[in-house]
Parts: sequence; structure tokens; C-alpha cells
Amino acid sequence: MTEATETSRIATGRAQETRIIALICGAHFVSHVYIIALPPLFFFIRAEYGVSYSELGLVVALFNVVSTVLQAPAGFLVDRMAPAMTLVLALALGASGLALAGAVPLWWALIAGWGLAGVANTIYHPADYAILSDAVETRRIGQAFSLHTFFGMVGTAATPATMLFLATVWGWRGAMIGAAALGYAVALVLLVQRRAFTARAASRPRRNAEKVGWNLLLSPPILRNVLFFALLAAAGSGISNFSIVALGALQGTALGVANFALSSYLAMNAAGVLAGGYIASRTRRHDRVAVAGFAASGFLVLLIGLVPLGGVALVALMGSAGFLNGIIQPSRDMIVRAVTPEGSFGKVFGFVSMGFSIGGVIAPLIYGWLMDLNEPRLVFLVAVGFTVLALPLVRVPAAGTKASSAARP
Repeated sequence: MTEATETSRIATGRAQETRIIALICGAHFVSHVYIIALPPLFFFIRAEYGVSYSELGLVVALFNVVSTVLQAPAGFLVDRMAPAMTLVLALALGASGLALAGAVPLWWALIAGWGLAGVANTIYHPADYAILSDAVETRRIGQAFSLHTFFGMVGTAATPATMLFLATVWGWRGAMIGAAALGYAVALVLLVQRRAFTARAASRPRRNAEKVGWNLLLSPPILRNVLFFALLAAAGSGISNFSIVALGALQGTALGVANFALSSYLAMNAAGVLAGGYIASRTRRHDRVAVAGFAASGFLVLLIGLVPLGGVALVALMGSAGFLNGIIQPSRDMIVRAVTPEGSFGKVFGFVSMGFSIGGVIAPLIYGWLMDLNEPRLVFLVAVGFTVLALPLVRVPAAGTKASSAARP
């Protein structure tokens, strides 16, 4: 009887884990939809408001600036409140931003709406990682992280075509309101399923949360991860945003081939994330996985920048580089988790995610400047340079150590 009861308890726990992972993946999907929802509608918005592309670019910049400035405070908020409820709040706030932009026919409403979406964007990562870290058993957390990242990528990939389709059917305002409805729907599902989060938390052993603040965030292990995330974003930005124009200028690659090569990189990147989750759940040496994958990906990018390639070889190398880059991402998240004390997952993942925003703001300026100088080869070489700079930052602490101990006087 006791054995049957234990088996039932384990099965129930895994079912709760699966439900929570599915809910968090849905929320992460929506967050990535909102990140990329505006650019596909630029043509329609510009025609209606008579604004320039520079002004539209400033709206996107506002989203990123707000996300960068408020990212760390959002992490503290997540640790003080129930992470699931902060995630519901983020989804509702982001949806309200898009609804405002779509429903109110004024330019300032678009600006204000995207500012609200930027505020919401600061909450997703710390809330997601805090919930997953608390709800999922350690031996499965790597796969949970990989699914979380994968569904975010799916949201990014699906959004441009979907928003364009909705705009042709309902107009750009209808597309915005449709995207807002998705956020409200997922928020409602999380609200209805909130007992799954509390039930899972109650079934896990109680841990003493370490109440630490800025001394933790400014400790060397955490700052090292912020820099690593920034360099990771900077390296990826060169491929994602500038590889098409760089390949055309460097090798005369046809636009269709260059686009297909980038699609191969992005699709295989998502596949690599799933493979990386499998690897991360079966090793404790996440630093070795990250270094090997990142170095191998950088080497392939170096070949793309230095060696003339035909279409088939280019697509194969780009896809392979994307796959290797994807493999490291669950291990990347596990490295951050390894230096985070209990009770601080929200603030640490929020603070570290700020590195993505920093890299995403600075790197495109560098790559754009290189293209203006007619130096397309340097786009690939600089991306490799960011990779090389990132490698020494990849470390897993000795067993039993946390960043909080390094932060103590």
C-alpha cells in the first residue's frame, strides 16, 4: 500500500510539473510575440500616421530602454510577490499595451502602449525562471528550461507572418487587438490554473530563502553572467540582423539564398535548444557544454566570413552554427541557476537578462557601422570576436557554493 501511494504521489507530482511547464511555455510564447509584433506593421502605421521609420524605430527603442531600466526592479518584485501572479500581471499589462495602441487612433497611444509592453517584458523572464526553478525537480530542470526557450523562439518565428496576415484581414489595428486578445487569454488560463502552482509549491520541501539584494546582484559571479549574456546577444545579433546584407555584399549571395540560410540558422537554433535540454539534464558540467558549443558555433561563423561558399554549403554551415548555438542555451540557464541562492531566482534571472538588452542595443550599432564602412567580412569576424570574449566567462561554481557567499563581506 505504501509503495502504491508513493508511486501515485510521484505520478501526481510529474503531472503538476508538466502542467506548470506548459503554462510557462505558453506565457513565454506570448512574450516573444509582443517583442516582435510591431515591426511587421511598420508600413501600415507609417501610412496612417505619416511618421518616419526613424520615429517608428524610436518606439521600438523605447520598449528596449524601458525593459533595460526596469529589469532589475522587476526581479525584486517577482521574489516579493507570488511569481505566478506577477506573470499574470505581465501578460495583462502587455496585452493592454497592444490593445491601447490598436484601439486608440492617436500616435501617442502607440507610444504609450509600447511603453507598457516594455514594462511587461521585464517581468516574464524572472517570473518564468523563478516558477520553473521552484516547481521542477533538478534532474528535469534542464529540459524545462529548453522547452521554455524553444517556445519563445517559436513565438518569434510565427509572429511576422501572422501579424501581416491579420493586418490584411482586419487592418493593423485589428492585428494589434488580436495579439492583445491572445495575451488576455493566456493570462486567464494561468489565473484559472493558479492552484497548480500553489499545489506544486506545497508538495516540495520547504527551503530557507536567502534574503539578499544588491550585494548579490553586484557579486562577481552574477556580473560575470550579465556580461556573458550581453556578449551572447551581441554575437547572435550579427547573424540574425546583418548576415543577409553582409553575405550579399561579401560573396554576392542571392537574396533568396541568404534568407534561406538565415532561416536555416534560426530553425536549427530552435532544434538545438531541445537537444541542449536533453544534454543539460544529463550532465553537471554545463560550463563544458557551453564552451564547446559556443566555440564550435563561432568557428563555423568564422568559416562563413572567410571562405567563399556555394548555396548548399552556406545553408549547411549556417544551420550547423545555429544548432550548436542552440545547444548551449539550456546549459547557459543552468549556469545562472547554479550561482543563485534559494528565494532569489526572480531578481537574479531578471538582472542577468538585462545583458540581453545591453547587447541588443549596442551590437546593432557596431554592425551597422561596419556595413556603412563597406566591411561586410568584419560583421562575421566581430561576431566571432564577441564569442571569444565570452568563453572565459563561462564557469560553474564548486559544489555547495552560491553567489550570495561571494557577496558577503
